[in-house]
This record gives sequence, C-alpha cells and structure tokens, in this order.
Amino acid sequence: MDTDEHSHAGHHADDMASMNQMDHMGHAGHGGHGDHVAMFRRLFWIMLLLAVPTVLCSNMFADLLGYSLPDAGWVRWVSPVLGTVMYFWGGRPFLTGALEEIRSRKPGMMLLIALALTMALVSSWGSTLHLLNHELDFWWELALLVVIMLLGHWIEMRSLAQTSSALDSLAALLPDEAEKVDGDRIVTVPPADLRVGDVVVVRPGASIPADGEVVDGSAHVDESMVTGESAAVRRSAGDRVVAGTVATDSGLRVRVTATGSDTALAGIQQLVADAQASSSRAQRLADRAAGWLFWYAVGAGVITAVVWTLLGHPDEAVVRTITVLVIACPHALGLAIPLVVSIATERAARAGVLIKDRLALETMRTVDTVLFDKTGTLTRGEPAVTAVEPIAGWSADDAVALAAAAETDSEHPLATAIVRAAHSRQLSIPHATDFRSQPATGVRAQVGERVVEVGGPALLDARGASELPIVQQWQADGAIVLHVLVDGGVIAALRLADEIRPESRQAVDALHARGIEVVMITGDAAAVANSVGDALGVDRVYAQVRPQDKAHRVAELQQEGRRVAMVGDGVNDAPALAQADVGIAIGAGTDVAIASAGVILASSDPRSVLSVIELSHATYRKMQQNLWWAAGYNLIAVPLAAGVLAPIGFVLPMSVGAILMSASTVIVALNAQLLRRTDLDPARLAVR
Repeated sequence: MDTDEHSHAGHHADDMASMNQMDHMGHAGHGGHGDHVAMFRRLFWIMLLLAVPTVLCSNMFADLLGYSLPDAGWVRWVSPVLGTVMYFWGGRPFLTGALEEIRSRKPGMMLLIALALTMALVSSWGSTLHLLNHELDFWWELALLVVIMLLGHWIEMRSLAQTSSALDSLAALLPDEAEKVDGDRIVTVPPADLRVGDVVVVRPGASIPADGEVVDGSAHVDESMVTGESAAVRRSAGDRVVAGTVATDSGLRVRVTATGSDTALAGIQQLVADAQASSSRAQRLADRAAGWLFWYAVGAGVITAVVWTLLGHPDEAVVRTITVLVIACPHALGLAIPLVVSIATERAARAGVLIKDRLALETMRTVDTVLFDKTGTLTRGEPAVTAVEPIAGWSADDAVALAAAAETDSEHPLATAIVRAAHSRQLSIPHATDFRSQPATGVRAQVGERVVEVGGPALLDARGASELPIVQQWQADGAIVLHVLVDGGVIAALRLADEIRPESRQAVDALHARGIEVVMITGDAAAVANSVGDALGVDRVYAQVRPQDKAHRVAELQQEGRRVAMVGDGVNDAPALAQADVGIAIGAGTDVAIASAGVILASSDPRSVLSVIELSHATYRKMQQNLWWAAGYNLIAVPLAAGVLAPIGFVLPMSVGAILMSASTVIVALNAQLLRRTDLDPARLAVR
C-alpha cells in the first residue's frame, strides 16, 4: 500500500529533509524509517529537557503562574539562549519540511508550524531586547510548541514504521545456493551465476533456483506461493517450473530458461514495486486542514496589521499581528491525527489486527468491495477429506483407517490429509508394513493379511477396477478423488478438497449486510472456485487467475469506480494487495504478502475484516472530531486575538490564548482515548 522503497538512512540532515518531504506527501519508506523513529524519539527527549528551564525562566509564564524569577542577571538569558537552540535544533525538521512545502507550492502542517515557531522566535527576541512590547515574550510557547510537535511526529513515525520489506521477502524465496551440473560433477554456485541453458539439480524439499524446464525426474511441486494452487502439481520431463517453487517429494534436473529479472518471481517483484509506488500519493486529512489554516492565519495576520494601522495604532498592530500568527500554531492539530492513529493501532493490535499503514485505516471505511483470495483465506489452504463413500459391507471409518495406515509413511499432502482425517475421527490406525510409493499411481502397504492401496485413476486402470458412481459428481465440483483398494478391489472413494473455513460464510453474510460486495479470486480451476463460491454466497468468482492478472482484476474493479480491499496470504497475492485501495494480509501468510499489505490479520479468521471496517469508521469519527476541535479553536481564537471585538472593549489576551491552545491539546488527547472502548470482536461484529 502506502509504501515506497527508499535507501537506508544516511546523514541526519539529509534524513530530515527527505523524511519530511516523504511524510508531507504521505509516504512511508522502508529503508530509513527505523532511524527516523529513533531520531525523533531522541530529539523529543532532548528538547523536553531543554524546555523545562526555558519555560520556567520565561517572564510571561512566570506572570501566568504568579511566581517571581530570581534577580540574577543570567536568569533573563536562559529562555532566549535555550529557546533559540530549540528553534534551530528541535525545530529543524519542521523548518526543513516548510522549505519543501514552499518549493512544492503546497503549504501544510510543516509551514504552519514553522510560521508559528519563527514568529515566536522573532517576537520573543524583540521583547528580550526591548524592541517590542514585553507581552510578546513567547519563549515558553516556542518551547512547548517544539516539544508537542516532536511528540506528535515521533508518534506518527512510529505508527508508520515498517517491520519488513516486500521485495526482500520475495528475494528470500530463492535458495542461497544452486547445484549446477558441470560435466560429471555437480558444483555449488549462487543462483545469480546461473545462465540460460545450465542444468541444475533440485533435491527433494529444495527450492527451484531459476525458471526452467524439467529434463529428468518427476516430482510434486508446491507452486502455491506463486500460482495460488492449493495442491502440489506433478511436474515431469518437458514441464515448465518456476523459480522459488519447491519440489516436495522427489528430485529433479532442470534446464534453466530464464534468470534474474526475466523470471516469473522477478515479474511479481516488479508488480509489487510498481503498485506500491502508484498508490502512495494520498494526502493526509490533517495536512489539508493545516494548509487551509495556513492561509487563514496569514490572511488574518495581514488584515489585523492593516486594520490596526489604519486605525492609528501601529504598536498595537504589531502586537496583535504577532499574537494572531503565534496563536494559529497547531498544537492540537499536530496531535489530532497521530494520537488517534496511535491509539487505534494499539487497540487494533489487542484485537489481533496490525495496522501498518494509517492511510489504509482511513480508507477502509470507504471500501465497497472486498476481494478475497480463496486459498488460505476463505479456505484453509490445505487438502482435507470432505466426504467418504464406502461400498456395501464397509463403513466409512474402516475405509479411512485402512487408507491412513497405507499412507502413514508418505509425505504427500494428500496422505497427510487422510491421516489427519483418521485422527479427527478418533480412529485407531492399524500398523502397516512393506510401504511402497508409485509416482502418479498411488501407495501400497501390507496391513495385517490385507494389501491396501490408495490412489487415483491410474491405480484403478492398473488393477482393472471401476470408479464408484459418486466420483463424477465430486469431480464436477473440482474435488480430488482417491480410491481405497483392499486386495485389488475398491472398497471406498475419498473426496478431498481445500476445506472452507467455518467462519467464512459469516464473514460474507456480514459484509453483505453492510452493503459491501464480496468477490473471490483464485488460481484454482473454475470448478473448484465455483464450488467454494456457491457454498459461501459470494457475488463474483474469478478463477484460474495468474499472479500478474490478480493485480489487473483489482484495477478493473477500481476502474468500475469501486473502492477495493484485497484479502490474501500468498506471494501471488502481493501485487494485488499493493494495488488495492486497502491490502489486508492474513497473518499466517507469507512475509511478502504481509509486507505488501497495509493491514495484517494475526488470525486466519476472515471475519476480522469486519474489525478493520469497524475500527476505520470509529477512527475516522475521532479524527474528524479532533480536527474540528483543533481547527475550530483557531477559527474562533484568531479573530478574538486580532481584536474583532475591540469595539465592545474585548481583546483576547495573549496569555489566555496560549492557555486555550494548551487546553485544546488536552481535549484532543482525551477524546482520542475514547477509541479504546471500540468493540472489535469479529464474532460479535458478524452477528450484528
């Protein structure tokens, strides 16, 4: 989502400039964000220490609280010296950001802060040197503004910090080493050194180092991280294989046909980078409000100066104008969004939802279409025995127990599913001996006095047996069908399919109740996809969709005018997660899917999407309330400070205006705390 790939942090000055520009534009770069968080944390604590003596030694602050400063000559210079240090050191990120906003001709928060800081510095020095009215001693206000803004920015940076890189996670799918055939030898080389035409050995359980064609061997290849297919696919001589996929049960020899940037994995990597870059231009609501307030403050200042001068009060014109510009400083506005986002993020984390991107959180309330990946999201992502059809004289439990006995020594995913089914039925699995596995046919084992075999159509052909009548219906639904044979005769058929999560139907129904369209997308065959889609009642089903086409499907929905949230868990989902208005990754998924998303669900419960929607609405309400309060204070206090009620004898004292600024910050903070009461329990949200 809202992330750009940036270089790692270098010199602090360059960091501040690039960070502020990034932040102003709503960017959240991967590389230096950890350094930015640490930098703002350190800067905040240093400035807080400097602010204490600066505030306490300020004449105006002393007058407000009614205490007297010591008569020692050095005391009057504590606030000016430390205040100046705070302006140039603690205020540097905001001054630098203001320059960037001026260059880009987009005034916003940074320029508004810099304006208030600069006016406070100039007027305070004028007061200290007795060039201006003593009421313009704003050293304490300058110090508090620097500290509060740094606190807000630190909170904001922390909420944006990224924990992993999508592109690094994609690269991690490739093995560190490849075994290349060199004549009669096998040599170990880095995958980057492979060339088209090289032959590599891929051992059982190892990742394929480059795109290629199988020249020797046959194996089930787990391509789920790239294609989204839930079941391993049989690959043998002449078949194409993709870098990053895994040979699960046997070894292969593969002739390299593509390396580096030409591989399918690199193509996905580029799609993620492009989609991330294209979706990172959103403006923050607070920044727009700050831009409006900037022009409001400048306009009010100019009018104030002109009116008081024309009325023949040039000294009062200076005092009132400076007061207006300092009072316009956005204490509450600077904390309004960061505090809400920080508390919302914390509240979400306690509910098992990790918010990585604040823009995703803001956008979720506007989503009208949720696009679910099927495998691993609406389904469990692994095969399960969903039905057993025994012949007369045999029970389903007996058939499953015998099949599990024959499959116990196999590592194939379907064998694991059969054994798991026996355990879930609490069956006693008989001991098997003489286990044999025949690729593309099935398994055979001796169970007591019986020979038990489990396999597909090839096994039936080899034994001259016929499939059970129910098989055609199961196959029409896209299920995998295996037969259990005892002493050469079929005793049962097993239906295996990617099991639908029990919570998925509740999630779909609850989204429909909120007026949200539900779409399912998968790399699986149409029969499998439609079967799951019909069971869940989704509105649209996209089947047999390649990884690069998933992002295109998201773009098509967006072109229809829809605001799309994509929920997925695999590498093949990463481009779509990045392309979507909101990317939501299932926490049990791959690192790259998590890194490409703006929201991560710690559980695999699809109902958690409802928690994100609920939190988005609640967060937006708090943002709006805080922004209206923060901006409303300025809209009222600035005219009063300018002297709009002077004809009736009332002019807002600067000290009162400063106190009101601090009070507005407290109110904003307390209002943000109310977010902690938001109910995010997905089970309760699903039945509302």
